[in-house]
Amino acid sequence: QVHLAESGGGLVQPGGSLRLSCAASGRTNNFGRMGWFRQPSGKEREPVAYIWWDDDSTYYSDSAEGRFTISKDKAKNEMYLQMNSLKPEDTAVYFCAALMIGYTQFDYWGQGTQVTVSS
Repeated sequence: QVHLAESGGGLVQPGGSLRLSCAASGRTNNFGRMGWFRQPSGKEREPVAYIWWDDDSTYYSDSAEGRFTISKDKAKNEMYLQMNSLKPEDTAVYFCAALMIGYTQFDYWGQGTQVTVSS
């Protein structure tokens, strides 16, 4: 089994920054990829960024490219999302997720952390 726990959300003014963290436990040696997703109120969940567990490959959505940075610390089994130049449209519940080696979809999810960008 895998357990994921997000932290670091909160209220920030437009233009501000936040750093989200995701702590993983369980079968982390089988991680193929980890990712951040977000779900604005009343909308569908969407991908934000992915990071491959065994190398430094990353993926960013168009909305995240250039403003957000995904990173990981394998020794700590943690993943991070540094979010800069935040906009009101970044307001959402942010989830971390894990995709296991040999699988094609993210099967493990955290409970989510609220990010609100507002003045």
